Amino acid sequence: MSTGRSAMRMGPAELVQAAAMARRFYLEGKSKIQIAEEFGVSRFKVARVLETALERDLVRIEIRVPAELDAERSDALRSRYGLRNAVVVESPSDAEDDGVDPENLGEVAADLLGELVNEGDVLGLAWGRSTIHMAAALNRLPPCTVVQLTGVYDAGTAERGSVEAVRRAATVSGGEAHPIYAPMLLPDATTAAALRAQPGIARAFEYFDKVTVAAVSIGSWEPGISTVHDMLSDEERAHYASLGAAAEMSAHLFAADGRRIGRDLGERCITVEADRLRRIPEVVAIAGGRRKAAAIDAVLRSGLVTSLVTDTAAADHLLQETGPKPRPALDRADPDGAEPSNT
Repeated sequence: MSTGRSAMRMGPAELVQAAAMARRFYLEGKSKIQIAEEFGVSRFKVARVLETALERDLVRIEIRVPAELDAERSDALRSRYGLRNAVVVESPSDAEDDGVDPENLGEVAADLLGELVNEGDVLGLAWGRSTIHMAAALNRLPPCTVVQLTGVYDAGTAERGSVEAVRRAATVSGGEAHPIYAPMLLPDATTAAALRAQPGIARAFEYFDKVTVAAVSIGSWEPGISTVHDMLSDEERAHYASLGAAAEMSAHLFAADGRRIGRDLGERCITVEADRLRRIPEVVAIAGGRRKAAAIDAVLRSGLVTSLVTDTAAADHLLQETGPKPRPALDRADPDGAEPSNT
């Protein structure tokens, strides 16, 4: 609190009383009724004094968040897409790879999970570079079970990927880990079905309906930005591109309007089904950068995601969209016309 020049227009008694009331209200957390009783005035008088103190610069209120967080963009993004949580991280101007700072996004996402996960929850982690960075940054989680939601990009890199992310999260939380030792993409649906029946993988799948909080990554349908895109043949990529693929999340493909396309691909993948994702109460997507902005928009329109951690580069693009207002994410409604989830 400070006494600005305009506040000096108040008389000395008014000034002292207003300062005292402001101190009680803003610093000590007392209610207007309590202040009114202390000073022997009505609560309406207290309200007028507090309002005058603000108008005349006797009280200055500052809202501060850490420098790397953009509160204004976060709130605008949350409102536009009907998200439960939207956290926008400042994009470093000198960062490479389209200005993306995956480590910073991961750290913020890890802090968000620390807020969202409660004791006894089941936390699901899907494959993705962003979720791997997030898991590495985890330093607090209440006791919870951690389950892997997708196979790995390459079974030979499991120790450096999603399996290790699940183990890391379970270690931090002190809970059970249920990893999946299998590739994400298989040559055909028959092989994928056989792997899903394997005891270890089947046990992990049994937890999918129990997941309460999930963390996923989003990829654009282009080289180096989508894991699934990079695993397919040129012919397959061209085929899904012809169907209008604009985004990929956990081996599910989406058109620009949020509709799922190429559902046959899911039959070849070890991944949580989209319908199960839609029933998870909290699904946090982690993705940033201008090149991913359109893909983020597509996935948010799908109704599968409830919260987002992104950066200012992507947020600026998302907030400039002039098309139809997106269906609020919290409706969990399927753009294909299915009934929204009751969760």
